[in-house]
Amino acid sequence: MKLYKLSLALFLGFGAMSMTSCEDKLEVTNPNEQTTGTFGFTSDDLEECVIAAYHDLRMEGSTGRVGYTIDAVRGDEVWNASQVWYMPFDDMNDPVTDEISFWPWREYYYAINVCNFILSRTTGDNAQLSESMKRIKGQALFIRGFAYYNLVGYYKDVPLITDYSTYSSLDGLYGANNTSDEVLDQAEKDLKEAMELLPNRQAGGEWSKGRATCGAAAGYYARTLMFRHKYSEALDVLKDIIGGTKYGKYKLMANYGDNFREGSAYENNDESLFEVQYLDYGTQGVDDEWTPVNVSPNATQGHAVESNFAPGDFGGWADLSASPWLYNLFKEERTTAGKLDPRLYWTLGTYEKEWEGFENGNVAYTKKITATDTLRTNNNYGGIPIAKWTNMRTGLYSSVATGLRCGINLRMMRYSDVLLRAAECENEVNGPTEQAIKWINEVRQRAGLADLKLEDFNTKDKLFEQIANVERPKEFGCENGRGMDLIRWGFFYDNGRLDQLKEHGTFYKDKTIDVKTPVTYAQTKTDPEHVKSSYDTYLPGHEFLPIFQTLLNNNPNLKGNSANDGIDNSTDFFGRGWTVHPVVDLSK
Repeated sequence: MKLYKLSLALFLGFGAMSMTSCEDKLEVTNPNEQTTGTFGFTSDDLEECVIAAYHDLRMEGSTGRVGYTIDAVRGDEVWNASQVWYMPFDDMNDPVTDEISFWPWREYYYAINVCNFILSRTTGDNAQLSESMKRIKGQALFIRGFAYYNLVGYYKDVPLITDYSTYSSLDGLYGANNTSDEVLDQAEKDLKEAMELLPNRQAGGEWSKGRATCGAAAGYYARTLMFRHKYSEALDVLKDIIGGTKYGKYKLMANYGDNFREGSAYENNDESLFEVQYLDYGTQGVDDEWTPVNVSPNATQGHAVESNFAPGDFGGWADLSASPWLYNLFKEERTTAGKLDPRLYWTLGTYEKEWEGFENGNVAYTKKITATDTLRTNNNYGGIPIAKWTNMRTGLYSSVATGLRCGINLRMMRYSDVLLRAAECENEVNGPTEQAIKWINEVRQRAGLADLKLEDFNTKDKLFEQIANVERPKEFGCENGRGMDLIRWGFFYDNGRLDQLKEHGTFYKDKTIDVKTPVTYAQTKTDPEHVKSSYDTYLPGHEFLPIFQTLLNNNPNLKGNSANDGIDNSTDFFGRGWTVHPVVDLSK
């Protein structure tokens, strides 16, 4: 479902209310001005609202740029190559005065507002709703659950607003913080109800392309459960998804690269549970819409993740780069045919002799590159270029059209995530087991890697290490989600894990050094001018984004979170009875 038009319902994002005259004069209704008193009483009206809610998911603060990449740079496989933009997020010490940290908050509450309006029009017994109204309500519930899941992942304790009438008073607009548990309880409730209302992808047919289905809701329901270590419950849901009956049939694409190309032949494919829709380059308008108030009938409707990832030599902003740890992780294991892991090709933009004859070969955009070419993200600081969510490997374009122009749909959840999450949950509940190994091997087989064997993983801790620091980074490297994984695993609250993050997050900030050169954390002490780690400046509580100070100034009911107040969240984490898996040396 490419969003070819903008709806009047976009304006619902401002919490608009019906306007009435305060003087005793003749009132004439303007038929061209929609209000909440006249709009939203038909399925056609509410369908426009659904489009408006999806629109808010593709803006800069949600997925269109920083809302996607802030989590990537929070992870240990991405660093800030420009050493300017994203610097506070990479250093894990974002100040409360940084407006950028407000942007995900802004976009997701716009989406929630629209969903609350839709849900205020779809009350009552679900069984009495028409099929079209069930789909409308189900999508609104999914988007609201998706938004609250992400808000908790970024800010922890946020206001929970579910009733559209809340906006009818100033006091209602000034929401107070709820606990993360209260918000995630609601997200679980929304996603579970969406699972019951929405069709699966096969039953939905053409309608389901680009829209949330019950499979998407089930996938995010499992993610939400896992964020609070509800592994047994999540495992049941993930098994149902894998079963292929209840929530639709999914499978891994034979070609890993098909998950990162634009065009109808690749997008909304059999591996995708949910993806945010962007217009293919060349079909877009000319106006970048950086915020929800930039409403243009000629919007580009692309994303700027490519602009952030792409090297400066090809027109990119060269802001984010891959860590040497991720590159060398790929190089540690060959396929059963003795070749490189094909996921390396689509994840990182390095020259490798073995890429000759593979896919589009050694190419950076349309330029053929050789072993003597210097290919780095940033011209001043170096860095391994990220190929994912760019056209570096597709061969379609010769350079980057910066701004909100990239047309590659962002696949927010893929079937490979279902398999690896199922393996993780199985390991937590029963592990290590043959079933967990089987699910991991399905993902490895697509990459051509040898099967893992249960006898090599004699403890739950060892198999977790394989999942967390081998399988997941190679499958999802430089995608959104790693930062949230590090939080739910408690890696910021354990000294061994924090030391590991520092090792993974070490990089050269020197353009004269080959980007592939291995680097260790010890070098940050011996050569601090050229070697740095993203986690050296981590401040307790700053695994989350601070709540923007201007919001706190304007809203007397809103309080700062752990990042605002420098609160160590380890007390909360361990107080729930949760544990952190100790670091395990997989070579032993």
